[in-house]
Amino acid sequence: MVNESQVEAGKEIQQRTGKTFYFATRLLPERVRHATYVLYAFFRVADEVVDAEETAPPEQQRQRLERLRAEALGDVETDDPVLSAFAELRERYGIDPDDVNVFIDAMESDIDTDHYATYEQLEDYMDGSASAVGRMMTAVMRPDDPDTALPHATALGQAFQMSNFLRDVGEDVVERDRVYLPQSSLERHGVDVEQVLALEFDECVAAVMQDELRRTESLYRDGVAGIEHLPEDCQFPVLLSAVLYADHHRSIRNLGYDTLSTTPELSFSRKVALLVKTAAYWAVWRDPVAVFKAVSVVPYPDDDEFDADFGPGSTRVATSRNQGRFTGWIRSLNRWGSE
Repeated sequence: MVNESQVEAGKEIQQRTGKTFYFATRLLPERVRHATYVLYAFFRVADEVVDAEETAPPEQQRQRLERLRAEALGDVETDDPVLSAFAELRERYGIDPDDVNVFIDAMESDIDTDHYATYEQLEDYMDGSASAVGRMMTAVMRPDDPDTALPHATALGQAFQMSNFLRDVGEDVVERDRVYLPQSSLERHGVDVEQVLALEFDECVAAVMQDELRRTESLYRDGVAGIEHLPEDCQFPVLLSAVLYADHHRSIRNLGYDTLSTTPELSFSRKVALLVKTAAYWAVWRDPVAVFKAVSVVPYPDDDEFDADFGPGSTRVATSRNQGRFTGWIRSLNRWGSE
């Protein structure tokens, strides 16, 4: 049985290395929150093997990942508390071994892959590095209809990772010599990989970033549409995660799309502001899509009439009592959160 020390170990890893996700994870019900700490710790342990290229040659990295695979799948004994806890959770929640395998495969591909020719190739990579993570999280949440929830979880996992890629373009070059912007997208705007590796930003790179932001925002719309299929006590934390990750797009646009020279971060006060705004709308609507439209920076181009202030054109209408209670508060929060 997963013990308290294993949960705390996972929590410490997430708190240290995944501050945005940790912020929302704390709002999950305990039954899911503790499992999430363990899952995240496993993801980070595998990721850090790949990011240890300065201290371990590629063959040793592969050997370590194969050992992690065997331990995670319960094929060999382990004395690592993170791996033993993950192996137990995998059995308890029926996590698909295929998702473990594609995740480890994606980590291994990072050893010798430093850029992707097309978005389709990047998408294949993200199926392991992000979508599989979303599917594992869905298994832990145990929705009533997982077959309906899983495609949306896949999209949301990819959206989160794409936001990270777009935020960390310069950091990935400096620290890992990797470019996750698809080469086909670069070439469409007259940019080559060498320009990105040289951290040379111009309007052509900005155009690439704009295209990829739009693509990623489509993934958010698809992913958020499936939050309603999750257990009720998990919906708000997952929605908040989407709001927080998508808010990196606001920072990227404020930088004129230049994340080669700067890596934007969400301040703690910004996270709190978004938490309060999201909670305020959630208290009225309990509708993930409506709240995401009102709070996030992701546009919904086919729904221009949406009124975030509960006006006559709103697609969701609050009761008159709640409308009077929340409208003024939310207007002030909108001003605060836009700072």
